[in-house]
Amino acid sequence: MRRRTTVALASAAVIVAVAAIGTTAIASSDPAVVQTVAMVKVGNDADGTPVSLDTTLFVPKNLKGTAPAVLLAHGFGGSKDDETADALDLARHGFVALTYSARGFGHSGGQISLDAPQYEVADASRLIDLLATNPHVTLDKPGDPVVGVAGGSYGGALTLEAAGYDQRIDAIVPAITWNELGQSLFPQFAQGTSTPGVFKKQWAADFFGTGSGDMGVTPTTCGKFAAAYCAAYQASAAAGRPTPEILALMAANSPARILDKIKAPTLLIQGEADSLFPLSEGDANAKGIAAGGTPVKLVWYGGGHDGGLPETKRIRSLTLDWFDHYLKNDKTATDTRFEVTVTNASLSASDSQPKASVRVAPGLPGVTAAGSTPRQSLALTGARQTVIAPAGGNPAALTSLPGFGSALSTIAQAGGLGDLSTLPGQVATFETAPLTKALQLTGSSTVDLTVRSTAPTATLFATLLDVPQGDAKAVLPESLVAPIQLTGPFTGQTVRVTLPAIVRDIAPEHRLRVVISTTDQGYAMPADARAYTIGLAAATLSVPVLPLTALHPSSLTGLWVGLAIVVLVLLGAWLVIRQRTRRRIESASDPSLAAVPLVITGLGKAYRGGFRAVSDLTFRVEPGQVLGLLGPNGAGKTTTLRMLMGLIAPTEGEIRVFGHRISPGAPVLSRVGAFVEGPGFPPHLTGVDNLLLYWRAVGRPLEEAHLDIALEIAGLGDDIYRRTKNYSHGMRQRLGIAQAMLGLPELLVLDEPTNGLDPPQIREMRDVLARYAATGRTVIVSSHLLSEVEQTCTDVVVMDRGRLVAQGTVAELVGRGGSTLFGVDDEDAAVRIASALPGVTSAGRSIDGLMLDLNGTPPADVVAALVAAGVRVDKVTPQRRLEEVFLTLVGQEQQ
Repeated sequence: MRRRTTVALASAAVIVAVAAIGTTAIASSDPAVVQTVAMVKVGNDADGTPVSLDTTLFVPKNLKGTAPAVLLAHGFGGSKDDETADALDLARHGFVALTYSARGFGHSGGQISLDAPQYEVADASRLIDLLATNPHVTLDKPGDPVVGVAGGSYGGALTLEAAGYDQRIDAIVPAITWNELGQSLFPQFAQGTSTPGVFKKQWAADFFGTGSGDMGVTPTTCGKFAAAYCAAYQASAAAGRPTPEILALMAANSPARILDKIKAPTLLIQGEADSLFPLSEGDANAKGIAAGGTPVKLVWYGGGHDGGLPETKRIRSLTLDWFDHYLKNDKTATDTRFEVTVTNASLSASDSQPKASVRVAPGLPGVTAAGSTPRQSLALTGARQTVIAPAGGNPAALTSLPGFGSALSTIAQAGGLGDLSTLPGQVATFETAPLTKALQLTGSSTVDLTVRSTAPTATLFATLLDVPQGDAKAVLPESLVAPIQLTGPFTGQTVRVTLPAIVRDIAPEHRLRVVISTTDQGYAMPADARAYTIGLAAATLSVPVLPLTALHPSSLTGLWVGLAIVVLVLLGAWLVIRQRTRRRIESASDPSLAAVPLVITGLGKAYRGGFRAVSDLTFRVEPGQVLGLLGPNGAGKTTTLRMLMGLIAPTEGEIRVFGHRISPGAPVLSRVGAFVEGPGFPPHLTGVDNLLLYWRAVGRPLEEAHLDIALEIAGLGDDIYRRTKNYSHGMRQRLGIAQAMLGLPELLVLDEPTNGLDPPQIREMRDVLARYAATGRTVIVSSHLLSEVEQTCTDVVVMDRGRLVAQGTVAELVGRGGSTLFGVDDEDAAVRIASALPGVTSAGRSIDGLMLDLNGTPPADVVAALVAAGVRVDKVTPQRRLEEVFLTLVGQEQQ
């Protein structure tokens, strides 16, 4: 390709014991590493021409004895220079590394045969032969060096094939490469058919064009390609479909045919942003190798041939760990968990800036103990639709460009050209209902279609889109499409389509949309115009739901910091417990109040200097109530809650919870959950670790925490596995509320719980508190959002300047004054009867009913009088809000 197909991978380095034409020592960019350049004879081309490869050997300068070797293979269009940085890194870590330019690339001789076993693969074995004679390389036995091989893309396939043909290789790390080259360049995602797929013309042209005219030689039609490969490609490109010759050549040069022979433990790295060699290719390699009992670790990372998230440091670390374990025998545990990067890692529809997250599963997709990835069926709707494929496929949908993913499509939209990935009249769409809960999508979904065509064949392209709520712009993950090539007869042919393998968090209220297009700019299209009728053979979308958990990276620094914090926490806890034990004054409980969550009697709190925060406060809270504690700033609300939790001692009066007097450390506080004066969490711990640390400090069994319920209430999705130092204020607020609810306490005390939450989260919190109280538990909420208190709370206590101003149900407080609307069947009689009651006067009539000013008379008294007189009442609605009542009460106190 004109843009080199290389991967930023910490490939293992190879030390080559070279029987060379000539060697030259060169100055190293790292004084700790000695580099030696050599031209190495490896064999002949098909025409008998001798071939030598350009190599560089990297040896740790202070190496004592021997070390394992690693051979590095580069990507298509590249050279050994692309692997220098990784070779130096490996040498610094005690490996001997060898880089080389493959046949037809860099300064090496020979022709390109696309990793043919008799040429490129044989070259790798020749280099391993030479390594076996190098005095710096550790040997398993004479002629058998301790050696690993690594490479990306073109070099990745070479790595797999070399391990299949040469059993001396001890470990491999292939990356972003193919399983079956024919499937990669002529992809077919219709299951159960032997029909070759659709010609991936843009990637193929980039691939073969690199070897034809940009290789430092006089441009020719074949360049440095071997004649057989050149002829087969040109014939296929002219026909727009694969010839038998090119399919045979690609099959011979594909890892798929030798996977069962690979015995070297394999770290497979595949890119999620890769329209050339998609995730399905890596998955097929993993299945084939694992089937023979060989240890396999599969990693799906955020990068690939289309760019994306490179994750260079993580991939380098994984590679070094792999080679340390299998080449140095470092005795560490083998980690073969499946790892996947979720670039939009948030299952919350309200998170506008999702972060990348690495997650793990114990097995491989499709290679789990159960034998397959767990799946879920989603209902899919959409009528049968007729779509058009224009002659020559022009105009065509634009989803991606080789090496640039969706960049051009994005630029087109920014320039006002609209979404070029779906053209009017060329797409059939089918859609799920909005999701009721979050979905982790990891792998390939499937859909069953019926297809009719006006031509003998059908060329289609399937995609899966993430559609946000509110019909915002749909997202085509990584711009990936699944080509389908069908042959007749088309009397309603049914086909199961494998959609592109993607990794994405689908948030609640989002929908999944299956789009079937008749064109795509990146593929060869039929020359004639045709029409297709496409419908659903089954009204379901089968999606993979592999359970994943967040990967918790650790470091020595983090470990010591964590241990230090734990020691400080334990020391502080011991001091507090000792102080509380000494100061605790236990008093007999009041059995008559054992079922009453809270009774406050004559409570007062005075500070030094004479300031009184609370004075003569008395009220009672019954089971099942959601009590709103209201008051302006300085009213004494938080001071009251702190005394309730035993954080400060009252000056006078008492607080009883379930009949027990509250004092610092009172045992009855174990039945109380509290969130007072904002959340505070160790920033280096994740959300879930903070919850677990708190619960361990409580000293109760983990099963009593009801952690799943608390996490559901928190609504943080997978953000619960992120460190809290990265949390927004609203996220910390939700985590604090979840902590208060651990163990499902009988009395829940929340100080400003909706602070920092957005409107949907506030509405959800309102529902949570109502459901919580419906179980018989009691909730006390201190809040300044009066509209929320009115909608959430059943009862209210109003404080001002430390004193009780009013107490009662919300309905009573709102209905004690102002106008009240009554729906009655006889308004004249109602006015006459109500006006006879003390203080009640008519305030007019409306289409909704009769308006009465009650002036202190309870609404219930008015209803009783009307019903007794035979007037039917079907509606009673106070016409003022809690805010008006609150301002009136507080204003009266301040006068």
